[in-house]
Amino acid sequence: MPFTCPSSHPAPLFRGPFLFLRHGESTTNRAGIIAGWRDPELTELGREQALQAMAVLAHHPVTSIFSSPLRRAWDTAAPTSRVLGLPVEAVEGLKERNWGDLEGRPLSERPHMYMIPEGGESWEAFGVRIWAALESLDPVPGMPLIVAHSGVMRVIRARLGLSEGAERVANAQPIRLDPPGPGEMAWRETPLDHSL
Repeated sequence: MPFTCPSSHPAPLFRGPFLFLRHGESTTNRAGIIAGWRDPELTELGREQALQAMAVLAHHPVTSIFSSPLRRAWDTAAPTSRVLGLPVEAVEGLKERNWGDLEGRPLSERPHMYMIPEGGESWEAFGVRIWAALESLDPVPGMPLIVAHSGVMRVIRARLGLSEGAERVANAQPIRLDPPGPGEMAWRETPLDHSL
């Protein structure tokens, strides 16, 4: 898929900085299983991670929250939503990649990202879906928060020209993404400190 940076007239989300939060640890994460469109719950650790992320995000001017409708993302967004008094908008297009027949199998069986899983999405189709969902968002001006999955962040990194080789986003690790400043070409990705 030929990933490109946003146009000179970017969609609302890409006109300023935004935040990304991967869901907390799920039961499939803990078991080392491919989840995809399966809908596992957060583990006890995952719920604690969501609370820790909320404590970090409370120090940032979050103005709107968008989440994958899958329970592991939605339940990760819930503490921040409650504390900040902001509703969470479910966005169907932000679901994780559909891994087809591989869902429920050990992670060790997951093929290279460019391989098309039987009954699932290609990397290209997944990227098109995620990007269309992100471009469709109309956040309140300020600092939108996207709560989703590691695959979604992989698409964001690729599209914004960030390092595709960067480490996988940790569970419930808030990330700030800033657009290029005057005279700059590249977006910037900054993990937010959990020690606040």
